[in-house]
Amino acid sequence: MKKILDLITAEMKSAFTGCGYEESYAKVVLSNRPDLCEYQCNGAMAAAKAYKKKPIDIANEVVAALTERSRSQAAAGQTPVFAEDGVQAVMPGFINLKVNPQYAADYMNGMQAAPKYGVEEAGHGETIIVDYGGANVAKPLHVGHLRSAVIGESIKRMGKFLGYDMIGDVHLGDWGLQMGLIIEELRDRKPELVYFDESYTGEFPKEPPFTISELEDIYPTASGKSKEDPAFKERAQLATYKLQHGYAPFLAIWKHIMSVSLADLKRNYDNLDVHFELWKGESDAEEFIPWLIQDLKDKGLARESQGALVVDIAEPTDSKELPPCIVQKSDGAALYATSDLGTILQRERDYQPVKYIYITDKRQELHFTQVFRVAKKAGYVRPEMPMIHIGFGTMNGKDGKPFKTRDGGVMRLEHLIADINEAVYNRIMENRTVSEEEARDTAKIVGLAALKYGDLTNQAAKDYVFDLDRFISFEGNTGPYILYTIVRIKSILSRYQEAGGAAAQGSILPPAGDGEKALMLELAKYNEVMETAFAETAPHKICQYIFDLANAFNSFYHDNRILSEEDKARQSSWIQLITLVKDVLETCIQVLGFGAPEKM
Repeated sequence: MKKILDLITAEMKSAFTGCGYEESYAKVVLSNRPDLCEYQCNGAMAAAKAYKKKPIDIANEVVAALTERSRSQAAAGQTPVFAEDGVQAVMPGFINLKVNPQYAADYMNGMQAAPKYGVEEAGHGETIIVDYGGANVAKPLHVGHLRSAVIGESIKRMGKFLGYDMIGDVHLGDWGLQMGLIIEELRDRKPELVYFDESYTGEFPKEPPFTISELEDIYPTASGKSKEDPAFKERAQLATYKLQHGYAPFLAIWKHIMSVSLADLKRNYDNLDVHFELWKGESDAEEFIPWLIQDLKDKGLARESQGALVVDIAEPTDSKELPPCIVQKSDGAALYATSDLGTILQRERDYQPVKYIYITDKRQELHFTQVFRVAKKAGYVRPEMPMIHIGFGTMNGKDGKPFKTRDGGVMRLEHLIADINEAVYNRIMENRTVSEEEARDTAKIVGLAALKYGDLTNQAAKDYVFDLDRFISFEGNTGPYILYTIVRIKSILSRYQEAGGAAAQGSILPPAGDGEKALMLELAKYNEVMETAFAETAPHKICQYIFDLANAFNSFYHDNRILSEEDKARQSSWIQLITLVKDVLETCIQVLGFGAPEKM
């Protein structure tokens, strides 16, 4: 379904070219003075210089052409795009536009009948890889993992909605020194385990030698010990080397670490309603690394620098100096860049994506610049391959510093979710109209919306303050406010049916008032917002849209007594209109990664 702005622009282009001007001057934008008009074109201002005319003269010519076109459309039985007297030239040369109410209603009826309410599937099944999550095994998810998960999940859902085959990969940290640290700490705690008996030749136990709670204690203990005990760190490095070179006992321990950690990670991500198609890790790239190093050497891209292997990535057009990418340390060990390049080779082999999107902390910007450039220089991806790094800012406390627990520690994600759910539950119980059990269930839905919307409503690159009281508020630009609007519409529709209201019949009628028309024009932005938000990987644009749409609905609702309207045709039209509002809002929040309850 064509975007309403494109349809209006097409009318404007016809008028400009009909008057002998280039169509490039016919750009239409939303009005910045909604009290005067709904859309505006400032092209006459720019055209005046090129054509050596007064801007107002050009604007008057174009307005005359548009007015004549509208008359011709009406005479031919077509609905003109612009309202009668809805096209005006204003000094010094602005063109103010108002849409024909019937045209707005026709567009609503078109949305109502169209698949996905008019959003076209641009993806055609093409594959896009979204790399988000970035959790480390053997460690619990904490608030630092929140933004990657929430932003990544929303972008993946946005692409899927537009018809792309979106593949989300958690890309676990599962192959570095942390594994050696865990193995050696386990040796110190349980030296009797068969994994540490070099004479043992039997099968290794199927049951892991630790619980998730024990594992989550083992790693920080080992990490702290390695900083104070050089001998322990050396043991851990040796254990890591032996693991990465296939030593069977340590591989068996590694598999236990993976199984215990993955079960816990999946449970925590499920609580966030975040899901991955792939649970790959750094270890999965290991098989590609020897070939990768040799290939970079063979192509003359890798050179030695102080014993390490590096690839120069700087280009003449760079505005700042960029250091080379280190692909192998002097001791022969691989690095994160090597692992990420190996992962790209694996993804190219298995999925042939048309785009890559990585979501991490913005401090990793240089790392991904290096990786992307090496991948293109080496020919692992085509030169024009879109490789996007979305670097997100920090979630801070009210003190402006990274969010911590009250005792100064890093808060576990499950504890943050529990705190939000409890706060929402208490808010619901203040005006208790439901059972405690129903309040608990509703609190989980609303709490997740509060958390995700509170994050996504910000531009990803910006830091933001986590303000629990504001996030769970039912007023203002918050997740609960959006859900409350949806639940309000559901309630109206339910009461309409309970009162014997027949299924809405006929078409949506032209708006009877300004508030109704404003609601229609807000709805009409839907397909453009969904396409633009994904093209710019900007979930915050969907958040802003649904906030504006919710406000437009609530203004309309306060001005019109929908359930007591005596004109049944008008009432039926309103029921259809607010049903469309509900459907669009629910579609948007599902794309953002949360849902709405039936009651609040």
